[in-house]
Amino acid sequence: MADFSRLPGPNADLWDWQLLAACRGVDSSLFFHPEGERGAARSARENSAKEVCMRCPVRAECAAHALAVREPYGVWGGLTEDEREELMGRARNRLITTSSGTPASA
Repeated sequence: MADFSRLPGPNADLWDWQLLAACRGVDSSLFFHPEGERGAARSARENSAKEVCMRCPVRAECAAHALAVREPYGVWGGLTEDEREELMGRARNRLITTSSGTPASA
């Protein structure tokens, strides 16, 4: 479940980037998988969503938002759920390595 405490408050300046998003007006089902979707169907849908993201002028802001709030669902800023989870895991490992001085796997 998303951690809503990480979401910024209702400050329009923090959310205005969404008004410029290429996905505005696109059916949200392109970005969020239906129950039970797997394999080739899921890959095809995610690739179609990523095509929209790749032409988006606010892709970086969108991806940063999804990573900051640990958005668990959908394609955001051209990143799938699995890709965001992998990036967050790498960031956690770097923090652990940096703070302890040894790799997380050691």
